[in-house]
Amino acid sequence: MGIKGLTQLIKEHSPDAIQTMNLHNLAGKRVAVDASLFMYKMLINMRTSNKSYLTSNDGKVVSHITGIFYKTANYLAVNITPIYVFDGKPPDSKGEVLKQRHNKVSNAKSALENDELTEEQKNNLEKQTIRLTKEHVDDIKHLLDLMGISYVQANGEAEAYASEMCRKGMVDYVVTEDMDTLAFGCPKMIRTCLDKSIRRPDIISTIDLDCVLKNFNMTYEQFIDMCILCGCDYCSNIPRVGNKGAFNLIKKHSCIETALPLVKNVPEGYETNYKESRRLFKMYHDTLDLQQLTIHHSSWNLDNLYNYLTQTCSMSEKRVQNSIKKMKQGYK
Repeated sequence: MGIKGLTQLIKEHSPDAIQTMNLHNLAGKRVAVDASLFMYKMLINMRTSNKSYLTSNDGKVVSHITGIFYKTANYLAVNITPIYVFDGKPPDSKGEVLKQRHNKVSNAKSALENDELTEEQKNNLEKQTIRLTKEHVDDIKHLLDLMGISYVQANGEAEAYASEMCRKGMVDYVVTEDMDTLAFGCPKMIRTCLDKSIRRPDIISTIDLDCVLKNFNMTYEQFIDMCILCGCDYCSNIPRVGNKGAFNLIKKHSCIETALPLVKNVPEGYETNYKESRRLFKMYHDTLDLQQLTIHHSSWNLDNLYNYLTQTCSMSEKRVQNSIKKMKQGYK
């Protein structure tokens, strides 16, 4: 879910914090990639012409492998160094959101039993049933090993780890679609292009947190409070307080404590939840020892990579060859 309506607030109040650029502009940079989010994205979007998963000749789903391979190869081709960060156990306060997601999956599976659904309805419902499994994660870790790409297994939320890695200068950007990355304190994040008129995959959008804070005229702590009031994974929003209401409340009252007495319909337990949310958004600040961080390194093995993709995953030999060629040309 991220932060409800945060992208719209930035577009309205801090448009210059969003820069649209070609991947080539990030040559020489190191980026932390939110692994789980992109595995989901690839499983949803990497489909055949009839909207089915991409599968190998023996029936294994390879949409996630195909998507992550081409995405990573595109980074390497322009000399961007990715480090993938995998989710660990989520905090207990995320339980309600996880329960909602589980219910959504169950409802979608039940709805799929309706024989009168159109193909489009079936495809949309099927996308809602996707859940990441250990097999999906192991597939991608094996792929990264063959590509010589480093990765980190977080003990908590991947965005939180990646944000601290960026905040402390270990990487230059965090690649994700989750806007709560900014609430975790990530200085610079990369998203798919926010200008919907541009459909080229090599064009991306970057968001600069310092620029957002300057244009919002907020401290980082006030920004966190605003994000919490908007609604986040750790604390649902207050009824009738949307993103604009959250922005105006913090602008006028500076923090949740002074704003809350003026708000109606505050849910039971909200005080506990917003205080816990604050803690979670800053829990790794200066406490995650990057010197002791376990980073899994490997050397690329292009022969085994080629065999894995073309034989085990039944991917196009020509496309794989071309991508590996670009990787070699861009690798520094």
